[in-house]
Amino acid sequence: MATATPTPEVLPAEETETRTRRQPPYAVILHNDDTNTMEFVVTVLRKVFGYTVEKCVKLMLEAHEKGKAAVWIGALEVAELKADQIRSCGADPLVKKGGHPLGVSVEPVA
Repeated sequence: MATATPTPEVLPAEETETRTRRQPPYAVILHNDDTNTMEFVVTVLRKVFGYTVEKCVKLMLEAHEKGKAAVWIGALEVAELKADQIRSCGADPLVKKGGHPLGVSVEPVA
């Protein structure tokens, strides 16, 4: 006769409440720039974001007229990466003196 193996006692799982908190979105802000050419700004936006020429022109004009424009919104890490990519494009090669990279910042979306 075979001996029965005791079954382990099953305890109820602890009730834990897990909440996934969404990170707040951040915006990549392009600042108005009177040094770099409008064509250069459009080129950088196309390169970094892959936007259409029309969208890049619209964003560039918004920054020019209002002082700044949100050009991308999403996770903080990606926003910081995109801002760094914009800066790494450097200054407009057509600007001979006092050239500088495009002004860009990362801000939480209100």
